[in-house]
Amino acid sequence: MRFLILFLASIFASSYVNAAQVAIIIDDIGYRHSDEAVLSLPDNITLSVLPHTPLGRSVAHTAHQRGYEVMLHLPMQALNGKKLGPGGITNDMSEIDVKRIIQQDFESIPFAKGVNNHMGSLLTQLDEPMRWVMESLKQKQVYFVDSMTTRFSKAGSTAEKLGIPQLKRQIFLDNDLSPAALNQQFERLIALAHRQGQVVAIAHPYPETIEYLKLNLPRLQQAGVSLVKTSDLLAYRLAANKKQQRAGKDAAIRLK
Repeated sequence: MRFLILFLASIFASSYVNAAQVAIIIDDIGYRHSDEAVLSLPDNITLSVLPHTPLGRSVAHTAHQRGYEVMLHLPMQALNGKKLGPGGITNDMSEIDVKRIIQQDFESIPFAKGVNNHMGSLLTQLDEPMRWVMESLKQKQVYFVDSMTTRFSKAGSTAEKLGIPQLKRQIFLDNDLSPAALNQQFERLIALAHRQGQVVAIAHPYPETIEYLKLNLPRLQQAGVSLVKTSDLLAYRLAANKKQQRAGKDAAIRLK
């Protein structure tokens, strides 16, 4: 219900519909003391924290107190067999196990308003585990961001079927940490925001990434792009979907 209220109120705010907006999620947070440097970034950056990690709970608490939006970075099984760490979901788990682990993960990361998948190139392709995951998120009344670790992911479509507010990652900012590569991805981010209206980007708590963002985030405003919390884009998505639906209905009427 709270998401519905947020959606309906925001549809009438033209800034959500017309302005170019970017949400940047920093995920993989929780293991290294250097991860705490994310708290030096502007509080419009969204922080996605791994469950049951040495620093996860404390970073989530501090982030919430300082006005950041916190997400749970939910580990999911990958095709390459890479170790998930604690709190991960695999394809050999029962529905009871999946939902129990997700409950424990949320208890580990307080104040989480949303979830995105950590890895998951295998699990996000599977119908039944994705349904169990999304049923848990629906019960928690949180949103979902598909990290799109595979183009065959069914996570976003499953979330949509269950009425869970959802978004998809469009850009990884820091697969390559060289200054030239970071700058190229940042410029792509700006261009895509102007072209599509809203963009979700994911980055990681590498020292190089954090330093780059500190120096370059002001460029967004200079380029006419607003940096927003991830949940702010949910209203934009609903408004855009309604606009498309109206256009489709108008086209169908003209064909009659």
